[in-house]
Amino acid sequence: MALTKSTENDKIEVVGEHKHVQIRTATIIKEDGKELSRSFTRRVLHVGTLDGSDNLVDTDVSSESAEIQGIANTVWTTDVKNSYKAFLIANKPS
Repeated sequence: MALTKSTENDKIEVVGEHKHVQIRTATIIKEDGKELSRSFTRRVLHVGTLDGSDNLVDTDVSSESAEIQGIANTVWTTDVKNSYKAFLIANKPS
């Protein structure tokens, strides 16, 4: 009886005006090659964050898979970054 555990990004979605990248990761437990269970976690990558001077700091995707990097680099255009920066500035807590 051999138990194995693996993870895979099984769903990647681009959502919203600011092109947030949602990633669903499946954790799969198998016994002798037969799947026993599958559970999911989700995380969201945003275009960036503001620094103390209201400059947009791009989200570092260098540790992500090549697929996620490619998606982020494609959808996070200059227009999207500028729009998200304006959104963050307009919605800063007082």
